[in-house]
Amino acid sequence: MTELVTLQLQPLARRLTVPRGAPLQEVLFPLGVEFPCGGRGRCRGCRVRVRAGELPVTAEDLRLLGPERVAEGWRLACQARALGDLVLGLAQWEAPILGDETPVAVTPRPGLGVAVDLGTTTVVAQLLDLTSGRVLAVRSALNAQARHGADIMSRIEFALADAGRARLTGLIREQVGGLLTELLAAAPGAGSLTEVVLVGNTVMHHLFCGLSVAPLAHHPFEPEDDGLKVFAGAELGWTFAAAAQVCFLPCLGGFVGSDILAGILATGLHRSERPAMLVDLGTNGEIVVGTRDRLLCASTAAGPAFEGARITQGMRAATGAIHAVRLLAGGAWAVSVLGGGEPRGICGSGLVDAVACGLEAGRIQPSGRLPGGDALKLAEPVALTQADIRELQLAKGAIAAGIELLLMRLGLRAEDLDRVWLAGAFGNYISRASARRIGLLPFPPEQVEPAGNTALRGAKLVLCGAAGPDRALPEVRARVEHVALKEDPRFQDAYVAAMGFPVR
Repeated sequence: MTELVTLQLQPLARRLTVPRGAPLQEVLFPLGVEFPCGGRGRCRGCRVRVRAGELPVTAEDLRLLGPERVAEGWRLACQARALGDLVLGLAQWEAPILGDETPVAVTPRPGLGVAVDLGTTTVVAQLLDLTSGRVLAVRSALNAQARHGADIMSRIEFALADAGRARLTGLIREQVGGLLTELLAAAPGAGSLTEVVLVGNTVMHHLFCGLSVAPLAHHPFEPEDDGLKVFAGAELGWTFAAAAQVCFLPCLGGFVGSDILAGILATGLHRSERPAMLVDLGTNGEIVVGTRDRLLCASTAAGPAFEGARITQGMRAATGAIHAVRLLAGGAWAVSVLGGGEPRGICGSGLVDAVACGLEAGRIQPSGRLPGGDALKLAEPVALTQADIRELQLAKGAIAAGIELLLMRLGLRAEDLDRVWLAGAFGNYISRASARRIGLLPFPPEQVEPAGNTALRGAKLVLCGAAGPDRALPEVRARVEHVALKEDPRFQDAYVAAMGFPVR
């Protein structure tokens, strides 16, 4: 008989009974605790504090947390097992996932459809009545693959290990199937599921479809097969929807996936008479610019700073994160904390604000240097270090250089653009004025428009449209040219120049 132990989690007020010896990673991940390095003991993102009971100290605990933190009870959850009853101090990692309630035009037909935005971090799915286009139910969750790596490259690394790809493919197919089951249960008697449309970046496309990600792990980083993939539900193990058609929309090239293709459809960029741009700010920042006659797209390896990773006290936009900073008269700071209460870290939008305010106050130099090398204190116990500012410079430099080079290829200037759409959750919450102040987006704030979850909206457009994806998308894809920025001899110079902050 399996021996059980009890875990009490604070401040969640959760009490769990688990088998003795259960890995904490397996127990805590479903509750929303992140394991950014995939549980490899390379970061501090999964740390928990022992408030009662015992967790043995590991070499990784001492190396990454230090003796003082370990003495205070801190441990890396990814390295620990529940060997006895425990009370753990656990951050309440919420996952604010951006949905989309925008009505879309529909060509009526019988049945139900589901649109899925399959992100590296989060998954959101909407159930629609295909006779009206009405949203009947919404479900969202952290991507179950994230326990094996928070970002794209760590996910690829895991996939290339023995049986790793099969593990990731099985996880995501099972998770999406579970979300579909929940959606159908939320709308009993509404009809049968006939079609599912998924969008996501190139790595998510490959892992869901069971394709090799090996070509994406090395130069020239081009997939062997990034086209439209169609399955029957039965092929994916979805017995509850065995006859449903499941379509994963095609990618645009390199790391520019079908989520960006869906964004083009959602914003109408492919019909724009005047030059416009779509920017998705993330670990791999994607950019599309042009008109209905010609569109250029590219991805830039911005790194995870916009998501709070690799920042000393960085975190996602969750309870306790500083998400906004403003400068008061006299040079004092005012910070806003998600969920109220005391801050415990800073997320991407707060990081951009803090650096913008630091530049305005003269506490950060245009080179990015902190005078005197001291940390920039925001609100106890949160501060920015010199290394944090450098991480932001690397991220924003990659995006700004990509924007500059794509505009140059089309003979355009920033002021020539009619509109700049910001896609995704980060783009929805970032201060446009702060983004311009640090040189991330060289556009007047009135020119920039948060566009919400364009990936999900574009998936709904295809789902509800008159023509299936095999007929609706080739014409749009034919207008889009993928640009490999690393192959452009000007990229490195543009990147280095864009890492500095604008001088005022």
